[in-house]
Parts: sequence; structure tokens; C-alpha cells
Amino acid sequence: MKDPTFDRSLVELGLVSDIVVNGSELALTIRSSVPSDAHKSRVETDVRAALASLSTDALTVAVTWDLQVPMRTLTGEDPVPGVKNVILVMSGKGGVGKSTTAANLALALKQSGARVGLLDADIYGPSVPTMLGIEGHPSSADGVHIEPLERFGLKLMSIGFLLDDPKAAIVWRGPMLHGALQQFLKDVAWGKLDYLILDLPPGTGDVALTLAQKVKVTGAVIVTTPQEVALQDVYKSVSMCDKLSIPILGVIENMSFFIDSAGVRHELFGKGGGQLIADFAKAPLLGQIPMEMGVREWGDKGTPIVQAAPQSDAAKAFVAIADALTTRIAVDSFQRSGGTKAPASSGPTRLKIVR
Repeated sequence: MKDPTFDRSLVELGLVSDIVVNGSELALTIRSSVPSDAHKSRVETDVRAALASLSTDALTVAVTWDLQVPMRTLTGEDPVPGVKNVILVMSGKGGVGKSTTAANLALALKQSGARVGLLDADIYGPSVPTMLGIEGHPSSADGVHIEPLERFGLKLMSIGFLLDDPKAAIVWRGPMLHGALQQFLKDVAWGKLDYLILDLPPGTGDVALTLAQKVKVTGAVIVTTPQEVALQDVYKSVSMCDKLSIPILGVIENMSFFIDSAGVRHELFGKGGGQLIADFAKAPLLGQIPMEMGVREWGDKGTPIVQAAPQSDAAKAFVAIADALTTRIAVDSFQRSGGTKAPASSGPTRLKIVR
């Protein structure tokens, strides 16, 4: 039985534990570094098939999943030490769907069983309050730390939650923006998270530079659309990541194609742009998001399509991208450890599946 993420034996990696046999009943725990339903289903199918081949009697198998995603490298003054992975969603181009991608990616990760937060790092144009359909002002239980708002199980923070008038412009110079970002990281009670997604503004300015200096990020996800006019700005974003030593985890091509009522595929903005960026960044193309009316409609209503219409093609694409992203993070961590050690268990909530 091999772990499909690491291509090594589950037993060899020490991912199977707590084996209990009681007559025709068998229980065991499988540790996973990837919060993916597809991954769990594949591993569980292989485990059940292997157990069935060892016994002529029918077994009732109970599987408990122990999710342990890998931990990024922390610095001595890391502002979010309880966060295992900090992921930047960015692009050098505005209007390519970064906020839509960040919100749906966060929800896809949450639905897979991970603990997830979403930070709106676009100070001048916050979108999280609209995308997640949430209003209100954060409170402080201890007078020191800010309690993030929550919706759909996500911990959320945005400058939009602090404004009395959501239509008012924020006219700040760099130092004020720098201070606000530090507060959103250090002073927000994020608690223990597997993934903190940061929705960055367009461009290659102060925000990315501040984050690169203050927190050790797991890496960046680059969002683009296929057409050349977008690519020219996105190349600059890739170059900035290289200059700041921010690993690029992968590329997402948004608005890739449109399927009409007759089932004909139309590539309205051209094709191949996402792969060009991925090749330039030497990173995988994590996936392509189709153009669907529901993505815009549900986003405007405050319920991203992954939550509102999980069976839609766009929602399935976001879920597949989340799976590919978390697999990339797990494999990178595994390789840095020498290719012999999967993340160890530290006693999280376990999911027991009995079939």
C-alpha cells in the first residue's frame, strides 16, 4: 500500500497506527499530510483491498484519519507562529480574479477538513467582506488581540471590517499600510491554522515586500488570465517573487474558457497563457477555472461558488486546485526532510469513518 502523495509505503513512512482487531472488526488510524477527499478515498480503497486479500472472512473496517499538514520554517519573531502555512494569492495584474480565487480556495481547503484563515491584504480595495457576505467590527476579548470574524468556518480579517463607511476611500501612505499589515498578522488572534490565505493587491509594491520581510511564507500562488495583456504584468509578479525569495507553488489560469449551451468550448481570452507563466516560473499549472455566470453571481451575493454550488464545474475546478496545491506543499516539505519523513502526529481532531 503506497501513499500516493509520497509514492512510498504507508507502513514504511509510519502513517498507519492504532491498529485494533476485535473478531471481524478492525480499526486503524491513517495519517495524511494532504486534506483531500480524493486522496483519502484512494488510500482507503487501497487499504481495504489489501486487508480483504489477507482474510477469507468479511471484515468491518473503521478508518480514522489523522490530518497533519506540514509546517513551514518559522523565524524567531514570526508574527503567526500558530499558522502552519502562509500562502500568498497574487498577480501583477488587476482584474484577473485574485479575490475570487482566494475565497474559493480557502473554502475548498476548509471543506476538506483543514483549519483555514483568509486575510484580505488589499488595503485600498478590500473584497473579502463582499465576497464572503459578512459585515461587522472585530472585537477584542483581552484588550490586546483582535478576534477575527468567521463565516463558513473560515477565520477572516479585512480592513473593510474596520471602516464605518465601506464606500470611503483609504488614503494612506506606505508606512500606514505597513503598520496595518503587521497588525493583521501579529495582533489578530488567528490561533492554530493549517493554512492562512492572503489575498494580495495587484502590482509589485509595498504589500508583498512587507510580507516577505515580516513572515516566512510557504509560497505564492500566481493568478492570471490567458491573454497577453495580462501575462506581461504577471511575469513581473513572478520576477518579484524570485527577487524576494518567495517560492512559487503554482499558477492558476482564471477565466480560461466558456462552455455554451450546446457544449461548445470557447476560449474568449485566448489559450495557453497560464502554461506560459508556469513555464516561466518553473512551477506547475495547478488548474484552469472556466467562465461561469455562477462564479460572479454567488460572489456578489457573498457565498462563493465552492460553498453555494459545489457540483458546478467551476467549484470542482477550485477543489481540484486546492488538492494540487496542498499536495505540492506536502511533497516540497517531504523532499526538504530528505524524502524519508512525513509530518508527525500532534493529536488533532480525528475523523472516524466506518463503512
